[in-house]
Amino acid sequence: MTEARFDETIHAPVRLRICGLLNKADRLDFAVLRDTLGISDATLSKHIKTLADSHYVTISKSSSAKRTDARRVTWLSLSPTGRSAFAAHVRALQDIADSRA
Repeated sequence: MTEARFDETIHAPVRLRICGLLNKADRLDFAVLRDTLGISDATLSKHIKTLADSHYVTISKSSSAKRTDARRVTWLSLSPTGRSAFAAHVRALQDIADSRA
């Protein structure tokens, strides 16, 4: 079982949602993540940068056969460090919710 550890980086509401969505998938397209969260490109970029700077998220780019222009698709995924940190944070939240006053 993962040891509980509250993580301030992950705990911000948008970052918590990003990690939750990425935890369910191998990787997600930036645009799909943005649309699912209902936030702007700039807001998502800011939060992804914070998570990437903490080594929680990895970013890769690839060309897309569906596009007719030269733009590339940005793929996001939780790193092994990010998955571990997210699991520990969720465990900490469960401990908080289960604690008796």
